[in-house]
Amino acid sequence: MNEQVARDVVLVRAIETSDSDHAVLSDDDRHYASRSARELAAWQAADSKTAATVDHFLQQRSELILKRLAERTPAFASFVRRRPILPALTALLPLLGLVAGAALDRIADPHRVDLLSAPLLLIIGWNLLVYLILFAWLFVPGGATGWVRPAALRRLSVGKAALPRKLAPALSAGLLRFMDDWTALSSKLTRARLSRAIHLAAACFAIGAVLSLYARGLLTQYAAGWESTFLDARQVHALLSFLFAPAMLVFPIQGFSLADIEALRFAPGASAADGARWVHLYAATLAILVIVPRLVLAGFAHWRARRLQRRFPLDLSGPYFASLAQHAGAAGPAVLRVIPYSFTVDAPRDQGLGTLARAALGDNAQLMLRPSCPYGEDPDKFLHDETLGDSGVALTAALFSLAATPENENHGAFLDYLVRRSPRAPAVIVDTSPYAQRDDARLAERSALWREFCRFHRTEAQFVNLLDPGHAQLDALVRA
Repeated sequence: MNEQVARDVVLVRAIETSDSDHAVLSDDDRHYASRSARELAAWQAADSKTAATVDHFLQQRSELILKRLAERTPAFASFVRRRPILPALTALLPLLGLVAGAALDRIADPHRVDLLSAPLLLIIGWNLLVYLILFAWLFVPGGATGWVRPAALRRLSVGKAALPRKLAPALSAGLLRFMDDWTALSSKLTRARLSRAIHLAAACFAIGAVLSLYARGLLTQYAAGWESTFLDARQVHALLSFLFAPAMLVFPIQGFSLADIEALRFAPGASAADGARWVHLYAATLAILVIVPRLVLAGFAHWRARRLQRRFPLDLSGPYFASLAQHAGAAGPAVLRVIPYSFTVDAPRDQGLGTLARAALGDNAQLMLRPSCPYGEDPDKFLHDETLGDSGVALTAALFSLAATPENENHGAFLDYLVRRSPRAPAVIVDTSPYAQRDDARLAERSALWREFCRFHRTEAQFVNLLDPGHAQLDALVRA
């Protein structure tokens, strides 16, 4: 699916998983959207003479739900119409770069070309430093691309953080969740677009500087020369020979000798030579070292952005999408795998887990209850034969009892193993049935302890009374 379809699908997912009480979207709304989307996807596939896919189903379903919510809530419609600032920034930055470069008319005296022009040397030096940093970045472990601050990344991806007024609490929670989800999911696309804009702006800045040189040369007689307190002619000749070597190698531009450099020193009574040759040298150097490389980098960033825009990498293996795939008729029964830790699951709790599986993954979902990991057992040894990356499992969940006291060396080691080895974040179910008949203060105290413990181990705990699971849904916890 493309970027826009993925954005709509993620928005609908955030709203549905936040609306656990079905206050914003009723059961009838959801069933109607699924039924209509299945029919529309089938018609679309028939028209194009292709097989109906989950992508088609999700696209039609998200469009129907968003349209219904926009009709009911005008404030939500304004949020859907909101656009991030990145497209405008992508067009504005290169234009500003061109204007800024063209306005750089004090490269030297209006009537002379300074061979040691600080602005031009800074442009070249800065870009060479950027290339060096980009090359070094390739060897950063994990390929981290954290050069954009999270707040800026969020603003570029979803726009301003403020929500429209007069929204239902569940809808507001869904929009906040969407902004977090979409910022994370679209980070690669956002960075590619921002890189494209920055590289284009740098190229345009250099182009503007070159245009400024030639434009003033049409109306002004340039004189070339140099002056320095600390450098002599030999040092200046060595510096300029190194700087202009690529330009003289690529273009048929006349070179210069040490005597030429000595003659071009600005001094009282000295006469400077014609500046056209030096304008050509600087322009050619900027083209070779700045303009062309930056355009190549911008082209690569553009290719990456277009590829991500056309085929957005949205993971459809989570419990939410597994449940919808059953409605689309495009998948078999989804599987919830539960691995207890020092927990004996009796028949009533087994039925409660089955209820959770159906609530999270659809009416046809299946429960895969694995043997309980003994207390203190090495998880690497106990789960060595467990295929945590099994594509037939929609969600893997660790099961604990609220009566147990979490310990880093035991419960924590078990969670860390699942987080490291699972291709997607595992769920955590904490059974609250041992405290069902106790006072609320004790239940809240134990729940807070487990909640902080799970967050420390990069997971989120969901508290469920397995003897009476009610309408708890695991898909509210796990986000792709």
